Amino acid sequence: MEQSLFEKYGGFATIHKVVEHFYDGVLDNDTLSPYFEDVDMSMLIDHQTRFFSSAMGGPASFDDGHLEKAHQGRGITEESWDAVVGVLLDTLNAFNVEEGDIQAIVGAVGSKKFLIVQQ
Repeated sequence: MEQSLFEKYGGFATIHKVVEHFYDGVLDNDTLSPYFEDVDMSMLIDHQTRFFSSAMGGPASFDDGHLEKAHQGRGITEESWDAVVGVLLDTLNAFNVEEGDIQAIVGAVGSKKFLIVQQ
């Protein structure tokens, strides 16, 4: 049986560290940090750990409706989306995620873009 990316990269414990590192990068980004001024970061990091775990084939399940509702009205732009993807790429590279796996993760996240970016 083929190992999921979730298992390959150490499960919830490692993914939680990756997500924390990702949000350090997001909060250091002038384009992105204003989106998070009123956000409970601890809760968001736990939530995003489950999202990434799900996207990587782990046991967490994720509901598109919840994802859309969480981002609705936040005015998230293409520029902001691109900045988030940049921080994600930097983060995955910092954790030595293999290139093919990075593409798979970014692809899984990208498939949810239509729920997040405001047209």
